[in-house]
Order: sequence, then C-alpha cells, then structure tokens
Amino acid sequence: MDLGIRGRKALVTAASKGLGRGCAEALAAAGCDLVINARGEEALQATARALETAHGVTVIGVAGDITTETVRKRVLEAAGAVDILVTNAGGPPPGTWNDWNRDDFIRALDANMLTPIALMQALVPGMAARGWGRVVNITSQAVRAPIPALGLSNTARTGLTGFVAGMARQVAPQGVTVNNLLPGIHATDRAIALDGGVARTEGISIENAARQRMATIPARRYGTPEEFGAMCAFLCSVHAGFIVGQNILLDGGATNLTM
Repeated sequence: MDLGIRGRKALVTAASKGLGRGCAEALAAAGCDLVINARGEEALQATARALETAHGVTVIGVAGDITTETVRKRVLEAAGAVDILVTNAGGPPPGTWNDWNRDDFIRALDANMLTPIALMQALVPGMAARGWGRVVNITSQAVRAPIPALGLSNTARTGLTGFVAGMARQVAPQGVTVNNLLPGIHATDRAIALDGGVARTEGISIENAARQRMATIPARRYGTPEEFGAMCAFLCSVHAGFIVGQNILLDGGATNLTM
C-alpha cells in the first residue's frame, strides 16, 4: 500500500532503538525525511546513517534529553516545519504505590506527559496552518488497564491521554489527526528490563521470566518493533484522516476488554 506520505517530513523521538526506531524505519520506508532524537549520540547517528542508506531519505539526528528545554529547542530548530510528529519516551521505573516521592512523579510527568504536550504545542499550529498533519503518541497498554507495578507510567501517560482526547477534536477540522498507540510487551530493551526484574524477584532465569510473561499473552509472543512501526506509519498516512483521538492497543490481546 502506498501511504501517500513520500516527501513528508517527520520528527520521531527516542528513535535510536526499540519502538521509536521501528516507527522511524517505517516512515523512512514510506519516503519520509526524518529528524530523530535520542539521548545517546553514537547509537542515534548510527541509526540515522542506516535509515538513509536503506531508504534513500534524509535523516538528521539530534542527540540529547528531549525533556530538557535546551535540547527540545535544538530538536525543534532542526525539525522546522514537520508534517508528522511521533512522540516516544522510555517508561519510568516500576515499584509499589508508596515507593515514589514528588520528584519521581515530576520526572515521569516530564518524560511521558509534559514533553509530548510541549512538542505538540510547538509543531501542531504549523500543521494546522498548512491544512495537514499527523501526530502519534506512543503511550502504553497501561492507559486502558493500569499495571500495578507501573504506577508512575499509569499516572503520566493517562494524563497525556486526557489532554489528547480534547486537543485532537480541536485540531481535526484543520486536517490534523492526533492518536495514541498503546504498546503491550514488545521485544525491546524495556521487555528485557522488566523480565530481568521478575527474574531477580523470583530467582529464575530471564528466559523463564520471558516465557511466563508470553504465556499471559494470547498471541503467545512479544510484539516486534517492525509491526509496531507499520501501524504507526499507517496512522501517519493519507488513509488515516478519519481516525481522530483514538487509543489503539498493540498488545497481542493481553488487555482483556470487550471495547
């Protein structure tokens, strides 16, 4: 399927690996030029060169912590007038409800709520003025069914979801769609970290911890960054203009909901 976005320009954050890279790869394959961001300079630039080589597009990497105003300004200056924004950030650490203090919550809100909002506020007005734009926020399945050990993520990402629910309807008349992708467990560093925590707690191997988790997923496997990226690219395509303010689960059926 031709996604109709060849020649469009996209900004993808946390794009050097994992789900962010999956999204960047799919957009590059569709012919989009990219500005990508991640904390690690070496991995980011390696990703940028790999995407350029594989897909013949222009990719600019701007390294640094996107939650800081200084780095966000550099990224936005490099991005300029983008047509597509994909926001992504690693999840905060797990724990129990009384483990976290105010600073922990502020860090989670900065990474998983306030930074995506700041990027949308900076870039969506230009999209609206030009009459076309796509925003995809990578959140979590925890937005639909909170995960007890991920209270910081539950809190911050649900806040972003509430913001998008209203904002998406306000910009839709200008041809801009805003939606959220809710990943379950995918084969990324995040899955390794979570499985490692289970392995340490239960005194089992990380392989056994992964098998236990996979057994709770109807698809009996973890998702891949490639299939996640394909869904992201579709939401950014010309075919997705009637999808507005939605929260789309990609979790292999793990979240047991009727609707």
